[in-house]
Amino acid sequence: MNVRARIIVAGMVQGVGFRWFTAREAQKLHLAGFARNLANGAVEVEAEGERGMVEELIAVLKVGPRAADVQDVQITWQQPLMERVRFEIR
Repeated sequence: MNVRARIIVAGMVQGVGFRWFTAREAQKLHLAGFARNLANGAVEVEAEGERGMVEELIAVLKVGPRAADVQDVQITWQQPLMERVRFEIR
């Protein structure tokens, strides 16, 4: 079953390659969506695809790349859009 999740990752997640890390992991899992920095220092991720793959991405984001310090991850499940075919960095 395909799902879409909006994920807000807070902590030291900007300037440490977090968006690139997210894109690489999402592409491995064949997910569509995006990752972008927010003005408050968090990173917003929207991931769409098979539920199990989205859950795997969320588990990886809770750890992040080596230089990151993830403090909080908030997830909002949404209906899939099926508009995107790839994962991009914004």
